[in-house]
Amino acid sequence: MHSEPVTASLSGPASIDISTFLPDNRRPRDTGFIVDVKVNMQMEKKALDWANLGFQYQRTDSRYSANWSQGSWNEGKLVGSEMIAVHEGAPSLHYAQQCFEGMKAQAAPDGRVLLFRPDLNCERMSQAAARLLMPAVPTELFMHGVEEAVRANYAWIPPYGSGASLYIRPMLIGLGENLGLKPAKEFEFRVFVSPVGPYYKQAGLSVISLAVSDVDRAAPKGTGSYKVGANYAGGLLATKLAQEIGANEALYLDARESRYIDEAGSANILISTEDGVLLTPKSDAILPSITRRSIMTLAAEELGMSTEERPIDLRAEFATFQEAGACGTAAVLSPIGKIWFDGQWNEVGDAGSEVGPTMQKVYDLLVGIQKGELDDERGWCHEVRI
Repeated sequence: MHSEPVTASLSGPASIDISTFLPDNRRPRDTGFIVDVKVNMQMEKKALDWANLGFQYQRTDSRYSANWSQGSWNEGKLVGSEMIAVHEGAPSLHYAQQCFEGMKAQAAPDGRVLLFRPDLNCERMSQAAARLLMPAVPTELFMHGVEEAVRANYAWIPPYGSGASLYIRPMLIGLGENLGLKPAKEFEFRVFVSPVGPYYKQAGLSVISLAVSDVDRAAPKGTGSYKVGANYAGGLLATKLAQEIGANEALYLDARESRYIDEAGSANILISTEDGVLLTPKSDAILPSITRRSIMTLAAEELGMSTEERPIDLRAEFATFQEAGACGTAAVLSPIGKIWFDGQWNEVGDAGSEVGPTMQKVYDLLVGIQKGELDDERGWCHEVRI
């Protein structure tokens, strides 16, 4: 790696191929897309307190943007401004015609920059787009946008061992002039990144608490299984109410009977039972978490556990819970020490505030693969060539 920063800069309206500014061994593969703003490729890391980063937005140098209109996507480009000019009638503002994804880039011990199963993020965004009558972002464009945003912000990728990562937010929004309830005529696919620390305050595995919400997250046959903004806006009140009684997050039960576990406000749920089975709720209202899917595979194939995806009756089965965890891209895996329901706190299993052995094992396996510390036998990690 070069010890001196490699920088390409220009001002004023212009279009360039950024690969002309890079040494041969630093050029992006299949560049093909133009840059229409000031470009700054700094190979030196930013002087941040990486170990103490929280989970909040940090402006970085560049973000990727592509637009759809009249039936096709344009080539896309890196842009410098974090601001988006949106028409006041845009359907994304009035009718929530928008969806997004959450991903992370990790620095491996050998210097590689790794994404974890990005093909599944692309697939999930395509499913959400179809549900909201938006054009799908082609896989090639999705991957190109993500990689370009990561490469352009290499200086913001937390170093290996810092406990932090580069959070990646692909988003798709309906733009353009509109008033009536109908799909947008124009769309923007944008990818921005931000270095982040753990979602909850403590690094690594930190035990959290959940409070069952009286507010429903999503109705059966609604949009609960899609990563769309309206689901999260509707859950802000539930999170606030849960935090007022001392919980970290809300826990949603099914909207039909308020009986079966759905998910937490920002994560899927895992349950390890006293007979050694790893459970996860089954419901059409649950977001299909890539983290949860991966953990279930690792538990079955690496730990030899029995795994089940089925409805879980919170009150009827709570006594059999040995461990519980909330998992997702942002949270990774957070053990659940206690759950508030029926007017009182109920401790999960015998662990209390301690991390149980099952959650520790699956966490170590998952994070080890994501960070490039363990062999990636399933080909889950995707390297971003810097």
